[in-house]
Amino acid sequence: MLLAAVVAPAAFAVLPSRTLAGALVGRVLPTVFIAGIVVALVSALLDRPQAGRSHRVRRAAFVVTAISCAVAQFVVAPRIERVRGEIAGPVEQLAQSDPRRVAFGRLHAISVGWLGLAMISAAAAVVLVSMSPRQPDSDARDPSLVASR
Repeated sequence: MLLAAVVAPAAFAVLPSRTLAGALVGRVLPTVFIAGIVVALVSALLDRPQAGRSHRVRRAAFVVTAISCAVAQFVVAPRIERVRGEIAGPVEQLAQSDPRRVAFGRLHAISVGWLGLAMISAAAAVVLVSMSPRQPDSDARDPSLVASR
């Protein structure tokens, strides 16, 4: 979320061209997506079942996060790079109707959509984890401490 809320807007605001800002964000995104995949999958594996439906919903949120990041990184990003490779200079120098600019814009929107879905599902998972019943702490299970109360 830091990337979408802080890094990308700052890069586009302070760097001298959209091309440089896009290059900066493009260098950061793979790390964000790979980290999202790893954290979501590890979280899904470590998530302990609780009574009720919330466990399945949490696990689904983790899986949606991982899938969204994976699609953005391994499906959409390579397509964006292919289109960029076909363009000799900055994308914004192409005519609005140029098929390469249209394709780039469409793929960029799709990438943002996958990132947005990953962020929403990750936020949902965090909320669900914070709402899940807590395990009793070890002091409460210690019979010597319970007897002395």
